Amino acid sequence: MTDPQSLCRRYRELLLDRFVPFWFRFGIDWEHGGVLSCIHEDGALASEDKFIWSQARSVWTFSALYNRVERRPEFLRAAANSVRFLLAHGRDRQGRWVYRTDRKGDVIEGPISIYADCFAVYGFSEYYRATRDEEALAVARETFERIRRRVEEPDFQETAPYPLPLGWRNHGVPMILTEVTNELAQTTSDGRLDTLAEEYSDRVMRHFLLPRRKAIVEFLSRDYQELPPPAGTFVMPGHAIESMWFVMHLARRRGDVNTIGRAAEAMRWHLERGWDPKFGGIFLSLDLEGHEPYFPHSDKKLWWPHTEALYGTLLAHELTGEPWCLEWYEKVADWAWTHFPVPETGEWRQRLTREGKPTTEVVALPVKDPFHLPRAAILILQLLECARERESGDLPAGKQPV
Repeated sequence: MTDPQSLCRRYRELLLDRFVPFWFRFGIDWEHGGVLSCIHEDGALASEDKFIWSQARSVWTFSALYNRVERRPEFLRAAANSVRFLLAHGRDRQGRWVYRTDRKGDVIEGPISIYADCFAVYGFSEYYRATRDEEALAVARETFERIRRRVEEPDFQETAPYPLPLGWRNHGVPMILTEVTNELAQTTSDGRLDTLAEEYSDRVMRHFLLPRRKAIVEFLSRDYQELPPPAGTFVMPGHAIESMWFVMHLARRRGDVNTIGRAAEAMRWHLERGWDPKFGGIFLSLDLEGHEPYFPHSDKKLWWPHTEALYGTLLAHELTGEPWCLEWYEKVADWAWTHFPVPETGEWRQRLTREGKPTTEVVALPVKDPFHLPRAAILILQLLECARERESGDLPAGKQPV
């Protein structure tokens, strides 16, 4: 494996010399606020529409760059630019986060996705850590309480871009709430939130994780029973990998070695199951029984499953010491760094064909936003820095990447 110092250099360069210049040049909308979330790989504007979860995710990224990488004032200015847009245009009269606005902030689609709300909590929590802005923390807390109520309503379906059929539950909601609640708990030191994070993690591990099938399914019935194919046999390897590092984050804080081991093993299942044996790379989705997958574009190679695997495998190795983690890191890294970077701009492509060729075909949403790639790089740098400090004896007792 490449030595940690080389990895640090690689991911710092990716963040500070490639990602940041791209987004400061093409993506930040200083005129109207927020970020331009529908742009092409070369930075050209594809649409002026602004997806609210992209605005919230940009708050997390620029705040985390400031909090966790370098305390550059321009990072806080970029985060504050998105915060102002969100506070001015992001919510309806009931305080629910809308889905999509135009460039100036006029609403195009209302509160049809709970993920917009979840990313608002995630972003405002990280922003508060940087600024101690009490309004930001209040927004995060209020939004979180509203999320908790909404997702438990029997008619809950607000999971755009793919609405949830009545009578179903999806893996995505407890998955994202595991990480969001864990992060908010650390921001606030609120023990009640620690308990809730454990509850969401338990839902993932007890219900959606099916050991006998060595898979995390995306859909169950409202009472957590398996559904028939194709919905009940639908798996998204990248989602499962991301979910398992969310679980590991919480388990690490609790000192829960057993859950860390189970999550790492589940991550391995999905790397093995999701890897394309012919062309390499991680499939977007698959069916456990060989049916046509429930969602389209199953054979596409998207950037985000690969970035989740880059961080997830390194985290799993840090926590378990298992050799397979580094072997899979190298395998994913070799493929991803060969196929996704765009040398002309420094950013990564969002979508590739099965063969690894660029494609402009829209998958789910026409969105390019500053999130999965920089988040993985930020967390990898944190992980490597803590590992280096631990080896040198400079790591203070109890310190860990958040």
